[in-house]
This record gives sequence, structure tokens and C-alpha cells, in this order.
Amino acid sequence: MMLSESLRRGLIAVIVVVTLSACAKPAPLYVYGDYSESYYRQAKTDNEENRLKLTESMEKAIEKADKSRSGRVPPGMYANLGYMYLKAGNAQKALSNFEREKAVYPEATHFMERMIAKVKLAEGAKK
Repeated sequence: MMLSESLRRGLIAVIVVVTLSACAKPAPLYVYGDYSESYYRQAKTDNEENRLKLTESMEKAIEKADKSRSGRVPPGMYANLGYMYLKAGNAQKALSNFEREKAVYPEATHFMERMIAKVKLAEGAKK
């Protein structure tokens, strides 16, 4: 049984398309940037320089994620960044990141609401 020339060409084209699409690299689910390395460095040696580098790496990852196709950072990154801001004494930035964590990852709502309440309580006690 002989295939017609046009059918044979169509079949080859389908095989090429399926083969190439199988080789395509899927887009990453989350944008990490160099967060993992910075987090490890900060956890290994907790000092002001490493805390600043970790904060900057998270800010860059979030900025990069906003421009990426996935548009997401891993769960906990906003909360971690908020915590770093809180440790640096910037309660307003901490609260906004806790709120963003809650909005992006609703499963963190209970924990983030407790963090937000504690920050507000501490800020109220300062006044």
C-alpha cells in the first residue's frame, strides 16, 4: 500500500511538530532568582550584610516574577521578605508583604493574619 505524496508529507510534518513540542522546556512554576543561595548564605552566617543580600534577592525575584510568564514567586517569599523588613524596623513594608502573601497564597491567611495582628499590636504599643 502506497501513501500519496501529500499524505506522506502531512504525516512527516505532524511527526516533526509533535517531536519538537515534546522537546520544549516548560515554563518554571515559580521565579526564585538567587533566593535559595542568598537564604542559605544568610542561614549559615547571620549578619547584616547577608540579611541585606537576602532582602535584595527577594526584592529582585519579586520584580522579575511580576514581569515573567508565571508571575509568581514561591509560597512564603512575601512572608519572608515581610519578616526581613520587620527585623529591619520597617513595619509598613512588613505589613504590605504579609498582606500580599495572604492574597497570593490564601492557605497562608491564618498565619499571616496572626503576624499582621502582632505587628499592629507592637506598633500600637510603640505609640
